[in-house]
Amino acid sequence: MFQVRIHGRGGQGVVTAAEMLSIAAFEEGRHAQAFPSFGSERTGAPVVAFCRIADKEIRLREPIMEPDALIIQDPTLLHQVDVFAGLKRDGYVLINTNKSFEELGLGDFLKDWHAERLCTVSATEIGLRCVGRPVPNVPLLGGFAAVSQLLKLESVVKAINDKFSGKVAEGNIAAAAEAYQVVMREMEEAKKEAVHA
Repeated sequence: MFQVRIHGRGGQGVVTAAEMLSIAAFEEGRHAQAFPSFGSERTGAPVVAFCRIADKEIRLREPIMEPDALIIQDPTLLHQVDVFAGLKRDGYVLINTNKSFEELGLGDFLKDWHAERLCTVSATEIGLRCVGRPVPNVPLLGGFAAVSQLLKLESVVKAINDKFSGKVAEGNIAAAAEAYQVVMREMEEAKKEAVHA
């Protein structure tokens, strides 16, 4: 079973991201489960959503305490919430930012981790450009498909079409595809650096 925890703020589509991730998994014939955890439901408040993906029926119902992957939709949470709590040592981290892990103050903390599993993408900027709104959730799903290789981009596109229609769907598909390409390039760079290190 692969477990994903998504951290963001109210209004950023955190819950929708988890739902769409589970739809993408269903598209590939997998079992999936998505659910949120709200502290306070006001816009801007920290929100966590969870997604489990497995090849057999999922019986667990509790929050994910030891995720295989983290998607962090709002980098301001890095210094407000322990977003890395329980993350497995070989886990994946995708952060919505145009800064490096060093610039975020995470260089020392993550120095022994697999560099190709640590990625950033400017999802808010991509969302603004492609969809006309600064919502990072769908671009991050494209980025997650790239970094984890757990799902195909085509499955994310099907999930987008399941959730949206018309120009909104088109914009979100373009955003997910762009983020996918950005993360794929970032992973290639990390692999090259690892070889030369």
